[in-house]
Amino acid sequence: MSVVPTPRPHVLEVIPMTRSKAYRAVAVKHVDLDALLAGHAGGPARVGLDISKDEVRAVLRWPEGQFERPWRCDNPGQVGDLTDLLCRLGQGRELVVALEPTGTYGDPLRQALHDAEVVVHRVSPKVAHDYAEVFDGVPSQHDGKDAAVVAELSAAGKSVVWPFTRNAADQEMAYWVDRLDQQRRLLAMSYGRLEGLLARHWPEVTRLLPVRSGVLLRCLERYGSPAAVAADKEAWGRVRRWGGPLLSEAKARAVLASAASSVGVRTETFDVRRLQEHAGQARQVRQDQGACRRRLAELVVGNAVLTAQASVVGAATACVLWVQVGDPRAYGCGAAYRKAMGLNLTERSSGRWQGGLHISRRGAAEARRWLYYAALRLVRSAGVRGWYEAKKERDGGQAGRALVGVTRKLALALYHVAVSGEAFDSRRLFAGWAK
Repeated sequence: MSVVPTPRPHVLEVIPMTRSKAYRAVAVKHVDLDALLAGHAGGPARVGLDISKDEVRAVLRWPEGQFERPWRCDNPGQVGDLTDLLCRLGQGRELVVALEPTGTYGDPLRQALHDAEVVVHRVSPKVAHDYAEVFDGVPSQHDGKDAAVVAELSAAGKSVVWPFTRNAADQEMAYWVDRLDQQRRLLAMSYGRLEGLLARHWPEVTRLLPVRSGVLLRCLERYGSPAAVAADKEAWGRVRRWGGPLLSEAKARAVLASAASSVGVRTETFDVRRLQEHAGQARQVRQDQGACRRRLAELVVGNAVLTAQASVVGAATACVLWVQVGDPRAYGCGAAYRKAMGLNLTERSSGRWQGGLHISRRGAAEARRWLYYAALRLVRSAGVRGWYEAKKERDGGQAGRALVGVTRKLALALYHVAVSGEAFDSRRLFAGWAK
């Protein structure tokens, strides 16, 4: 009986595992490039990078599937040395340097490579993560292997060109979008702290006015305690003036009555100061948010894509989508644009077990948040409200899935509005739904 030899795993042909400690790194200053180039004259090359805060690992891959040992360089101290080495490597050959998006840690190196006219590609972190075990049969991940995986994926055509661009208009828009998000976080923090303080010192007032009420914030900033409100003879006039036509006389009287009869903990000096400061901060942040929104509305003018989307979801949301996801015209279809926001559906099923559908959330979280807020406003529109209410009823009164459905439809609509120039009509979102 003949014995059939077990075939060697494919991974042994991909990475030089026959060497001992194949991922042992060589300092970038000690790389003998002339020795590496021997036998590879004029041939194309791919270099994969793994970038951390303090270090960069680079792995050179030749067309035959051969990998060199990783190069190690300090980040950012030896960025110039690595760039010079890559420039020498690219002389007389096609060279592509590939890396994963790593926040801001890789930006200095990307800028240096751009200035040196070295072609840079981007590889999806999700794809690199999933390919780790396929690469060498081991699910482990570390810097040297990660760089080799990136180089391999780039050679297989799984990377896209990633130019280092610095458009002044886009930079300003990104600044105001980032500032708006920062103000949102500060405002949420201020509201949260005020909610807790009011539950201690003036619990009755939050049954009458929400914490975000401008009237309540003005009261807290000026008086700092319910006792001070009740003691001021001019409080009635001030509350009525602050509330204007949106605050009824009955509601204003109820607020003052609650201040006079509150059972909350008596405020001391620093309790008053804390309430005043948090209320003042909340009001200031709201004013800053208004300034951000006004500037973003100005930046939309003159941009046909942003103007079209702003007519549907507002200037601020359109700018957030532009900054987080990019120009919709760069996507081949609406589904790809929606997927970039992490709104594509995923499923995990096996055998008889059928998993449910969920959005992937592998995309711009900030874009999803703003689009979700837009969907909350859109469910009151004609053609959407009927579908939303019916879906909500089918889900036992839960609105979450229905709102996600509206958000997904809205993402596709925004793509077509921007790319095809179609007029937005909310009744077309669920045109096939039988009323």
